[in-house]
Amino acid sequence: GGRSFGAGVSFASLVAVLAMAGRYDWAVGGYQFVAWGPRLSGLGAQFAVGVDQLSLTLVVLTAALHALAVAGSLWSVRVRTREYYAWMSFLLVTMLGVFMATDLLLFYTFFEVSLVPLFFLVGIWGGPDRRRAANTLFLYTFAASIFALAGIIYLGVKAGSFDITQVIRFAQDPAKLGPDAKFWILMSLLAAFVVKTPLFPLHTWLPLAHTEAPSGGAADLAGLVLKLGAYGLLRIALPIGLVGADGQVLFPRVLTVLAVMCLAGIVYAALVAWVQHDAKRLVAYSSVSHMGFCILGMLALNPVGMGGSVLYMVNHGIVSGALFLVIGMVYARYGTRDLRDLGGLARAMPKMAFFLFLFTFAAVGLPLTNGFVSEFLTIQGAFTSKHLGPAFAAVAATGVVLGAVYMLHMAGSLLYGPLKVPAAGAEVGGDDSSASPAIEDVTAPTARGDLTRREVFVLTPLAVAVIVLGVYPTPLLRALERPLAQIRNPNAAAAMAATPAPPPAAGQPVVAAR
Repeated sequence: GGRSFGAGVSFASLVAVLAMAGRYDWAVGGYQFVAWGPRLSGLGAQFAVGVDQLSLTLVVLTAALHALAVAGSLWSVRVRTREYYAWMSFLLVTMLGVFMATDLLLFYTFFEVSLVPLFFLVGIWGGPDRRRAANTLFLYTFAASIFALAGIIYLGVKAGSFDITQVIRFAQDPAKLGPDAKFWILMSLLAAFVVKTPLFPLHTWLPLAHTEAPSGGAADLAGLVLKLGAYGLLRIALPIGLVGADGQVLFPRVLTVLAVMCLAGIVYAALVAWVQHDAKRLVAYSSVSHMGFCILGMLALNPVGMGGSVLYMVNHGIVSGALFLVIGMVYARYGTRDLRDLGGLARAMPKMAFFLFLFTFAAVGLPLTNGFVSEFLTIQGAFTSKHLGPAFAAVAATGVVLGAVYMLHMAGSLLYGPLKVPAAGAEVGGDDSSASPAIEDVTAPTARGDLTRREVFVLTPLAVAVIVLGVYPTPLLRALERPLAQIRNPNAAAAMAATPAPPPAAGQPVVAAR
Protein backbone atom coordinates (compact mmCIF):
# COMPACT_ATOMS: atom_id res chain seq x y z
CA GLY A 1 0.00 0.00 0.00
CA GLY A 2 0.99 3.56 0.67
CA ARG A 3 3.68 2.76 3.21
CA SER A 4 5.56 0.35 0.96
CA PHE A 5 5.34 2.86 -1.90
CA GLY A 6 6.70 5.70 0.26
CA ALA A 7 9.50 3.57 1.68
CA GLY A 8 10.37 2.15 -1.73
CA VAL A 9 10.61 5.55 -3.43
CA SER A 10 12.67 7.14 -0.65
CA PHE A 11 15.15 4.32 -0.25
CA ALA A 12 15.53 3.72 -4.00
CA SER A 13 16.28 7.45 -4.36
CA LEU A 14 18.83 7.24 -1.54
CA VAL A 15 20.60 4.26 -3.15
CA ALA A 16 20.71 6.05 -6.53
CA VAL A 17 22.05 9.25 -4.99
CA LEU A 18 24.73 7.41 -2.99
CA ALA A 19 25.77 5.56 -6.16
CA MET A 20 26.01 8.89 -7.98
CA ALA A 21 28.10 10.37 -5.15
CA GLY A 22 30.38 7.32 -5.28
CA ARG A 23 30.93 7.66 -9.05
CA TYR A 24 31.34 11.43 -8.99
CA ASP A 25 34.94 12.49 -9.67
CA TRP A 26 35.51 14.79 -6.70
CA ALA A 27 39.08 15.54 -7.81
CA VAL A 28 37.95 16.91 -11.17
CA GLY A 29 34.81 18.60 -9.85
CA GLY A 30 32.48 20.68 -11.98
CA TYR A 31 29.17 19.55 -13.44
CA GLN A 32 28.88 15.81 -14.00
CA PHE A 33 25.97 13.43 -14.75
CA VAL A 34 24.52 16.13 -16.97
CA ALA A 35 21.25 15.16 -18.66
CA TRP A 36 19.26 17.12 -21.22
CA GLY A 37 15.62 16.69 -22.04
CA PRO A 38 13.21 18.40 -24.42
CA ARG A 39 13.69 22.08 -25.20
CA LEU A 40 10.75 24.46 -24.80
CA SER A 41 10.56 26.00 -28.25
CA GLY A 42 10.43 29.77 -28.28
CA LEU A 43 11.51 30.18 -24.65
CA GLY A 44 15.11 29.05 -24.83
CA ALA A 45 14.56 26.93 -21.73
CA GLN A 46 15.35 23.23 -21.53
CA PHE A 47 15.01 20.36 -19.10
CA ALA A 48 18.65 20.17 -18.01
CA VAL A 49 20.03 18.69 -14.80
CA GLY A 50 23.49 17.95 -13.42
CA VAL A 51 25.46 18.10 -10.19
CA ASP A 52 28.67 19.71 -9.01
CA GLN A 53 30.27 19.43 -5.55
CA LEU A 54 27.90 22.01 -4.04
CA SER A 55 24.64 20.61 -5.40
CA LEU A 56 25.66 16.97 -4.90
CA THR A 57 26.32 17.66 -1.20
CA LEU A 58 22.76 18.95 -0.79
CA VAL A 59 21.31 16.19 -2.96
CA VAL A 60 22.85 13.56 -0.65
CA LEU A 61 21.49 15.40 2.41
CA THR A 62 18.02 15.57 0.81
CA ALA A 63 17.84 11.88 -0.13
CA ALA A 64 19.17 10.71 3.26
CA LEU A 65 17.06 12.95 5.51
CA HIS A 66 13.90 12.37 3.47
CA ALA A 67 14.36 8.59 3.70
CA LEU A 68 14.64 8.85 7.50
CA ALA A 69 11.62 11.21 7.67
CA VAL A 70 9.57 8.66 5.72
CA ALA A 71 10.83 5.82 7.93
CA GLY A 72 9.79 7.85 10.98
CA SER A 73 6.27 8.20 9.56
CA LEU A 74 5.70 4.54 8.62
CA TRP A 75 4.10 3.59 11.92
CA SER A 76 2.47 6.90 12.84
CA VAL A 77 0.58 7.96 9.71
CA ARG A 78 -2.34 5.61 9.18
CA VAL A 79 -4.94 7.87 7.61
CA ARG A 80 -4.84 8.40 3.84
CA THR A 81 -1.45 6.73 3.68
CA ARG A 82 -1.39 6.52 -0.12
CA GLU A 83 -1.94 10.25 -0.46
CA TYR A 84 0.55 11.04 2.32
CA TYR A 85 3.42 9.09 0.78
CA ALA A 86 2.53 10.28 -2.72
CA TRP A 87 2.85 13.90 -1.57
CA MET A 88 6.06 13.11 0.35
CA SER A 89 7.54 11.52 -2.78
CA PHE A 90 6.44 14.50 -4.88
CA LEU A 91 8.14 16.80 -2.37
CA LEU A 92 11.35 14.75 -2.70
CA VAL A 93 11.27 15.13 -6.51
CA THR A 94 10.85 18.91 -6.31
CA MET A 95 13.65 19.34 -3.75
CA LEU A 96 16.08 17.21 -5.76
CA GLY A 97 15.04 19.14 -8.86
CA VAL A 98 15.95 22.48 -7.29
CA PHE A 99 19.44 21.31 -6.38
CA MET A 100 20.08 19.54 -9.70
CA ALA A 101 18.59 22.00 -12.22
CA THR A 102 21.13 23.69 -14.50
CA ASP A 103 18.40 25.66 -16.30
CA LEU A 104 17.12 28.76 -14.50
CA LEU A 105 13.47 28.33 -15.54
CA LEU A 106 13.57 24.66 -14.53
CA PHE A 107 15.08 25.67 -11.19
CA TYR A 108 12.23 28.14 -10.65
CA THR A 109 9.62 25.54 -11.63
CA PHE A 110 10.86 23.03 -9.07
CA PHE A 111 11.34 25.79 -6.48
CA GLU A 112 7.74 26.92 -6.85
CA VAL A 113 6.07 23.53 -7.28
CA SER A 114 7.60 22.37 -3.95
CA LEU A 115 4.87 24.46 -2.31
CA VAL A 116 2.12 22.16 -3.57
CA PRO A 117 3.06 18.98 -1.64
CA LEU A 118 3.91 21.08 1.43
CA PHE A 119 0.47 22.71 1.29
CA PHE A 120 -1.31 19.35 1.35
CA LEU A 121 1.05 17.69 3.87
CA VAL A 122 0.54 20.50 6.38
CA GLY A 123 -3.14 21.08 5.53
CA ILE A 124 -4.29 17.44 5.78
CA TRP A 125 -1.97 15.66 8.21
CA GLY A 126 -1.00 18.65 10.38
CA GLY A 127 -2.12 19.80 13.82
CA PRO A 128 -5.38 21.51 14.81
CA ASP A 129 -4.45 24.82 13.19
CA ARG A 130 -3.25 23.09 10.04
CA ARG A 131 -5.42 24.94 7.53
CA ARG A 132 -4.25 28.36 8.62
CA ALA A 133 -0.64 27.11 8.65
CA ALA A 134 -0.95 25.69 5.11
CA ASN A 135 -2.61 28.84 3.75
CA THR A 136 -0.01 31.13 5.35
CA LEU A 137 2.87 28.99 4.09
CA PHE A 138 1.51 28.96 0.55
CA LEU A 139 0.51 32.60 0.26
CA TYR A 140 3.70 34.04 1.78
CA THR A 141 6.15 32.04 -0.27
CA PHE A 142 4.12 32.01 -3.50
CA ALA A 143 3.58 35.77 -3.48
CA ALA A 144 7.29 36.40 -2.90
CA SER A 145 8.33 34.00 -5.66
CA ILE A 146 6.26 35.77 -8.32
CA PHE A 147 8.78 38.63 -8.24
CA ALA A 148 11.60 36.19 -8.94
CA LEU A 149 9.76 34.85 -11.98
CA ALA A 150 9.71 38.33 -13.52
CA GLY A 151 13.45 38.76 -12.96
CA ILE A 152 14.24 35.27 -14.30
CA ILE A 153 12.22 35.74 -17.50
CA TYR A 154 13.83 39.15 -18.10
CA LEU A 155 17.29 37.66 -17.65
CA GLY A 156 16.64 34.62 -19.82
CA VAL A 157 15.14 36.61 -22.67
CA LYS A 158 17.99 39.15 -22.61
CA ALA A 159 20.67 36.47 -22.38
CA GLY A 160 19.03 34.31 -25.03
CA SER A 161 19.33 31.27 -22.76
CA PHE A 162 18.14 30.08 -19.38
CA ASP A 163 21.25 27.97 -18.76
CA ILE A 164 22.38 29.10 -15.31
CA THR A 165 26.07 29.35 -16.25
CA GLN A 166 25.34 31.40 -19.37
CA VAL A 167 22.88 33.66 -17.55
CA ILE A 168 25.46 34.40 -14.85
CA ARG A 169 28.10 35.24 -17.47
CA PHE A 170 25.62 37.55 -19.20
CA ALA A 171 24.65 39.26 -15.92
CA GLN A 172 28.29 39.83 -14.95
CA ASP A 173 29.08 41.70 -18.18
CA PRO A 174 28.49 45.43 -17.45
CA ALA A 175 28.16 46.11 -21.17
CA LYS A 176 25.18 43.75 -21.41
CA LEU A 177 23.36 44.43 -18.12
CA GLY A 178 23.45 47.88 -16.53
CA PRO A 179 23.52 48.53 -12.77
CA ASP A 180 19.86 49.62 -12.58
CA ALA A 181 18.57 46.49 -14.28
CA LYS A 182 20.89 44.35 -12.18
CA PHE A 183 19.64 45.97 -8.96
CA TRP A 184 15.99 45.25 -9.72
CA ILE A 185 16.76 41.71 -10.83
CA LEU A 186 18.63 41.19 -7.54
CA MET A 187 15.63 42.54 -5.61
CA SER A 188 13.28 40.15 -7.43
CA LEU A 189 15.49 37.16 -6.63
CA LEU A 190 15.97 38.20 -3.01
CA ALA A 191 12.20 38.47 -2.55
CA ALA A 192 11.81 34.75 -3.22
CA PHE A 193 14.92 33.43 -1.52
CA VAL A 194 14.86 35.57 1.63
CA VAL A 195 11.25 34.60 2.39
CA LYS A 196 11.92 30.92 1.76
CA THR A 197 15.09 30.84 3.90
CA PRO A 198 13.57 32.79 5.89
CA LEU A 199 15.23 35.94 7.22
CA PHE A 200 13.72 38.28 9.82
CA PRO A 201 11.17 39.94 9.52
CA LEU A 202 9.89 37.76 6.66
CA HIS A 203 9.90 34.61 8.79
CA THR A 204 6.39 34.79 10.24
CA TRP A 205 5.01 31.91 8.14
CA LEU A 206 7.60 29.48 9.46
CA PRO A 207 6.85 28.83 13.17
CA LEU A 208 3.18 28.03 12.52
CA ALA A 209 3.95 25.79 9.54
CA HIS A 210 6.66 23.90 11.44
CA THR A 211 4.49 23.48 14.52
CA GLU A 212 1.44 22.20 12.66
CA ALA A 213 3.25 19.95 10.15
CA PRO A 214 3.29 16.19 10.82
CA SER A 215 6.60 14.92 12.19
CA GLY A 216 7.96 13.63 8.88
CA GLY A 217 6.80 16.74 7.04
CA ALA A 218 8.30 18.99 9.72
CA ALA A 219 11.65 17.19 9.41
CA ASP A 220 11.61 17.76 5.64
CA LEU A 221 10.39 21.34 5.99
CA ALA A 222 13.02 22.42 8.52
CA GLY A 223 15.86 20.21 7.34
CA LEU A 224 15.49 20.58 3.58
CA VAL A 225 12.92 23.09 2.31
CA LEU A 226 14.60 26.03 4.08
CA LYS A 227 17.80 25.11 2.22
CA LEU A 228 16.07 25.77 -1.11
CA GLY A 229 16.09 29.49 -0.32
CA ALA A 230 19.66 29.45 0.97
CA TYR A 231 20.84 27.50 -2.09
CA GLY A 232 19.05 29.98 -4.39
CA LEU A 233 20.82 32.85 -2.67
CA LEU A 234 24.21 31.18 -3.02
CA ARG A 235 23.90 29.68 -6.49
CA ILE A 236 21.88 32.41 -8.26
CA ALA A 237 21.33 35.69 -6.38
CA LEU A 238 24.96 36.25 -5.31
CA PRO A 239 26.67 35.71 -8.68
CA ILE A 240 23.92 37.36 -10.73
CA GLY A 241 23.33 40.50 -8.72
CA LEU A 242 25.53 40.96 -5.67
CA VAL A 243 29.05 39.95 -6.71
CA GLY A 244 30.73 41.19 -9.90
CA ALA A 245 32.98 39.18 -12.20
CA ASP A 246 36.04 40.57 -10.38
CA GLY A 247 34.70 39.57 -6.95
CA GLN A 248 33.69 43.11 -5.93
CA VAL A 249 30.39 43.67 -4.11
CA LEU A 250 28.14 45.58 -6.49
CA PHE A 251 25.57 46.78 -3.93
CA PRO A 252 27.28 47.10 -0.51
CA ARG A 253 24.17 48.58 1.13
CA VAL A 254 22.08 45.59 0.08
CA LEU A 255 24.67 43.25 1.58
CA THR A 256 24.71 45.25 4.81
CA VAL A 257 20.90 45.24 5.05
CA LEU A 258 20.83 41.46 4.53
CA ALA A 259 23.52 40.98 7.19
CA VAL A 260 21.56 43.15 9.65
CA MET A 261 18.44 41.04 8.91
CA CYS A 262 20.50 37.94 9.74
CA LEU A 263 21.61 39.40 13.08
CA ALA A 264 18.08 40.54 13.96
CA GLY A 265 16.79 37.07 13.20
CA ILE A 266 19.53 35.36 15.21
CA VAL A 267 18.80 37.39 18.36
CA TYR A 268 15.04 37.92 18.03
CA ALA A 269 14.19 34.29 17.22
CA ALA A 270 16.45 33.06 20.03
CA LEU A 271 14.65 35.30 22.54
CA VAL A 272 11.23 34.20 21.30
CA ALA A 273 12.29 30.53 21.42
CA TRP A 274 13.31 31.01 25.05
CA VAL A 275 9.72 31.74 26.16
CA GLN A 276 7.97 28.99 24.18
CA HIS A 277 6.08 26.24 26.00
CA ASP A 278 5.53 24.08 22.90
CA ALA A 279 8.74 22.13 22.22
CA LYS A 280 8.04 21.97 18.49
CA ARG A 281 7.46 25.72 18.25
CA LEU A 282 10.68 26.29 20.20
CA VAL A 283 12.66 24.25 17.64
CA ALA A 284 10.87 26.11 14.83
CA TYR A 285 12.04 29.48 16.14
CA SER A 286 15.53 28.05 16.61
CA SER A 287 15.52 27.34 12.85
CA VAL A 288 15.00 31.04 12.14
CA SER A 289 17.91 31.87 14.43
CA HIS A 290 20.20 29.23 12.94
CA MET A 291 19.46 30.14 9.34
CA GLY A 292 20.60 33.65 10.24
CA PHE A 293 24.06 32.20 10.95
CA CYS A 294 23.97 30.31 7.67
CA ILE A 295 23.25 33.39 5.53
CA LEU A 296 25.63 35.61 7.54
CA GLY A 297 28.51 33.25 6.72
CA MET A 298 27.49 33.31 3.06
CA LEU A 299 27.49 37.13 3.02
CA ALA A 300 31.04 37.19 4.43
CA LEU A 301 32.14 36.32 0.87
CA ASN A 302 35.34 34.67 2.05
CA PRO A 303 36.34 30.98 1.94
CA VAL A 304 35.86 30.42 5.68
CA GLY A 305 32.42 31.99 5.91
CA MET A 306 31.02 30.50 2.71
CA GLY A 307 32.36 27.02 3.48
CA GLY A 308 30.86 27.30 6.95
CA SER A 309 27.58 28.44 5.42
CA VAL A 310 27.17 25.35 3.24
CA LEU A 311 28.31 23.13 6.12
CA TYR A 312 25.68 24.89 8.24
CA MET A 313 23.00 23.98 5.67
CA VAL A 314 23.98 20.33 5.97
CA ASN A 315 24.33 20.33 9.75
CA HIS A 316 21.15 22.30 10.40
CA GLY A 317 19.29 19.84 8.18
CA ILE A 318 20.58 16.91 10.22
CA VAL A 319 20.00 18.44 13.66
CA SER A 320 16.66 20.18 13.12
CA GLY A 321 15.25 17.15 11.31
CA ALA A 322 16.37 14.93 14.17
CA LEU A 323 14.87 17.21 16.84
CA PHE A 324 11.49 17.29 15.10
CA LEU A 325 11.51 13.50 14.83
CA VAL A 326 12.36 13.07 18.55
CA ILE A 327 9.67 15.53 19.62
CA GLY A 328 7.19 13.71 17.36
CA MET A 329 8.06 10.44 19.11
CA VAL A 330 7.39 12.00 22.53
CA TYR A 331 4.15 13.52 21.27
CA ALA A 332 2.95 10.17 19.92
CA ARG A 333 3.19 8.75 23.45
CA TYR A 334 1.77 11.57 25.57
CA GLY A 335 -0.42 13.62 23.22
CA THR A 336 1.32 16.87 24.14
CA ARG A 337 4.49 18.82 23.47
CA ASP A 338 3.83 21.35 26.24
CA LEU A 339 6.91 21.67 28.46
CA ARG A 340 4.60 22.44 31.43
CA ASP A 341 2.87 19.07 31.11
CA LEU A 342 5.99 16.92 30.73
CA GLY A 343 9.03 16.33 32.91
CA GLY A 344 11.43 13.71 34.22
CA LEU A 345 11.29 11.68 31.01
CA ALA A 346 14.96 10.66 31.30
CA ARG A 347 13.92 7.95 33.77
CA ALA A 348 11.01 6.69 31.70
CA MET A 349 12.74 7.02 28.30
CA PRO A 350 16.54 6.77 28.68
CA LYS A 351 17.13 6.04 24.96
CA MET A 352 15.10 9.07 23.96
CA ALA A 353 16.98 11.15 26.53
CA PHE A 354 20.31 10.13 24.97
CA PHE A 355 19.26 11.18 21.48
CA LEU A 356 17.57 14.38 22.64
CA PHE A 357 20.66 15.47 24.55
CA LEU A 358 23.00 14.65 21.66
CA PHE A 359 20.92 16.66 19.19
CA THR A 360 20.47 19.45 21.72
CA PHE A 361 24.24 19.70 22.21
CA ALA A 362 24.67 19.79 18.42
CA ALA A 363 22.10 22.60 18.14
CA VAL A 364 23.88 24.50 20.91
CA GLY A 365 27.23 24.11 19.14
CA LEU A 366 29.12 21.95 21.63
CA PRO A 367 32.67 21.10 20.45
CA LEU A 368 32.95 17.69 18.76
CA THR A 369 29.41 18.03 17.37
CA ASN A 370 28.66 19.24 13.87
CA GLY A 371 26.94 22.41 15.13
CA PHE A 372 30.17 23.73 16.64
CA VAL A 373 32.13 23.60 13.37
CA SER A 374 29.38 25.42 11.48
CA GLU A 375 28.86 28.20 14.02
CA PHE A 376 32.58 28.72 14.51
CA LEU A 377 33.26 29.02 10.77
CA THR A 378 30.35 31.36 10.05
CA ILE A 379 31.26 33.66 12.95
CA GLN A 380 34.96 33.56 12.01
CA GLY A 381 34.00 34.30 8.41
CA ALA A 382 31.98 37.34 9.49
CA PHE A 383 34.78 38.51 11.81
CA THR A 384 37.46 38.38 9.08
CA SER A 385 35.21 39.61 6.25
CA LYS A 386 36.06 42.99 4.75
CA HIS A 387 32.34 43.45 4.10
CA LEU A 388 31.15 42.71 7.66
CA GLY A 389 33.69 42.73 10.49
CA PRO A 390 34.03 42.12 14.25
CA ALA A 391 30.81 43.97 15.20
CA PHE A 392 28.67 41.56 13.15
CA ALA A 393 30.55 38.58 14.56
CA ALA A 394 30.09 39.84 18.15
CA VAL A 395 26.31 40.20 17.78
CA ALA A 396 26.07 36.78 16.11
CA ALA A 397 28.03 35.27 19.00
CA THR A 398 25.29 36.36 21.41
CA GLY A 399 23.00 34.04 19.45
CA VAL A 400 25.25 31.13 20.41
CA VAL A 401 24.80 31.99 24.10
CA LEU A 402 21.05 32.42 23.75
CA GLY A 403 20.88 29.16 21.81
CA ALA A 404 22.44 27.34 24.73
CA VAL A 405 19.89 28.91 27.06
CA TYR A 406 16.72 27.95 25.19
CA MET A 407 17.84 24.53 23.99
CA LEU A 408 19.09 23.43 27.42
CA HIS A 409 15.91 24.87 28.93
CA MET A 410 13.85 22.62 26.65
CA ALA A 411 15.95 19.51 27.28
CA GLY A 412 16.04 20.13 31.02
CA SER A 413 12.27 20.68 31.21
CA LEU A 414 11.54 17.45 29.36
CA LEU A 415 14.15 15.19 30.90
CA TYR A 416 14.75 16.23 34.51
CA GLY A 417 12.80 16.80 37.71
CA PRO A 418 10.05 14.53 39.01
CA LEU A 419 8.27 12.41 36.40
CA LYS A 420 5.34 14.43 35.03
CA VAL A 421 3.19 13.14 32.18
CA PRO A 422 -0.51 13.56 31.39
CA ALA A 423 -2.70 10.71 32.56
CA ALA A 424 -3.76 8.40 29.72
CA GLY A 425 -6.77 9.95 28.00
CA ALA A 426 -6.52 13.15 30.04
CA GLU A 427 -7.02 16.61 28.61
CA VAL A 428 -3.65 18.29 28.34
CA GLY A 429 -3.44 21.94 29.14
CA GLY A 430 -1.51 24.92 27.88
CA ASP A 431 -2.25 27.67 25.42
CA ASP A 432 -0.38 26.06 22.54
CA SER A 433 -1.73 24.11 19.61
CA SER A 434 -0.11 20.97 21.05
CA ALA A 435 -3.15 20.63 23.30
CA SER A 436 -5.08 19.02 20.44
CA PRO A 437 -3.74 15.89 18.78
CA ALA A 438 -2.82 15.94 15.11
CA ILE A 439 -4.44 13.60 12.61
CA GLU A 440 -1.31 11.48 12.27
CA ASP A 441 -1.05 10.74 15.99
CA VAL A 442 -4.70 10.28 16.92
CA THR A 443 -4.90 7.37 14.51
CA ALA A 444 -1.72 5.72 15.71
CA PRO A 445 -1.35 5.83 19.49
CA THR A 446 1.98 4.47 20.63
CA ALA A 447 2.32 2.48 23.83
CA ARG A 448 4.01 4.58 26.48
CA GLY A 449 7.59 3.59 27.05
CA ASP A 450 11.02 4.14 25.61
CA LEU A 451 11.89 4.34 21.92
CA THR A 452 11.25 1.22 19.87
CA ARG A 453 13.93 -0.46 17.77
CA ARG A 454 12.43 1.11 14.66
CA GLU A 455 12.69 4.60 16.16
CA VAL A 456 16.28 3.99 17.28
CA PHE A 457 17.03 2.80 13.73
CA VAL A 458 15.70 6.11 12.33
CA LEU A 459 17.68 8.32 14.75
CA THR A 460 21.00 6.44 14.77
CA PRO A 461 22.25 7.59 11.32
CA LEU A 462 21.53 11.20 12.29
CA ALA A 463 23.42 10.76 15.56
CA VAL A 464 26.41 9.26 13.71
CA ALA A 465 26.39 12.18 11.24
CA VAL A 466 26.41 14.67 14.14
CA ILE A 467 29.64 13.17 15.50
CA VAL A 468 31.39 12.44 12.18
CA LEU A 469 30.83 15.95 10.79
CA GLY A 470 31.77 17.42 14.15
CA VAL A 471 35.07 15.56 14.37
CA TYR A 472 36.13 15.43 10.71
CA PRO A 473 34.37 17.92 8.39
CA THR A 474 37.54 18.52 6.34
CA PRO A 475 36.72 16.36 3.27
CA LEU A 476 33.39 18.11 2.79
CA LEU A 477 34.89 21.58 3.23
CA ARG A 478 37.66 20.78 0.73
CA ALA A 479 35.16 19.49 -1.81
CA LEU A 480 33.25 22.77 -1.60
CA GLU A 481 36.26 25.04 -2.14
CA ARG A 482 36.14 25.25 -5.93
CA PRO A 483 32.41 25.83 -6.54
CA LEU A 484 32.39 28.50 -3.80
CA ALA A 485 35.48 30.18 -5.31
CA GLN A 486 33.65 30.30 -8.62
CA ILE A 487 30.69 32.09 -6.98
CA ARG A 488 32.93 34.44 -5.01
CA ASN A 489 35.24 35.51 -7.83
CA PRO A 490 34.26 34.16 -11.25
CA ASN A 491 37.19 35.63 -13.21
CA ALA A 492 39.85 34.29 -10.85
CA ALA A 493 38.23 30.88 -10.73
CA ALA A 494 37.29 30.65 -14.42
CA ALA A 495 39.99 28.08 -15.11
CA MET A 496 38.63 25.83 -12.36
CA ALA A 497 35.01 25.94 -13.51
CA ALA A 498 33.85 22.92 -15.42
CA THR A 499 30.48 23.80 -16.91
CA PRO A 500 28.07 21.59 -18.85
CA ALA A 501 28.80 21.23 -22.54
CA PRO A 502 26.18 22.70 -24.88
CA PRO A 503 23.22 20.35 -25.47
CA PRO A 504 23.05 18.27 -28.64
CA ALA A 505 21.54 20.05 -31.61
CA ALA A 506 19.05 17.32 -32.37
CA GLY A 507 17.21 18.08 -29.15
CA GLN A 508 16.96 14.40 -28.24
CA PRO A 509 17.20 13.49 -24.51
CA VAL A 510 20.80 12.60 -23.81
CA VAL A 511 22.56 11.60 -20.61
CA ALA A 512 26.22 12.52 -20.24
CA ALA A 513 27.92 10.83 -17.32
CA ARG A 514 31.58 10.59 -16.61
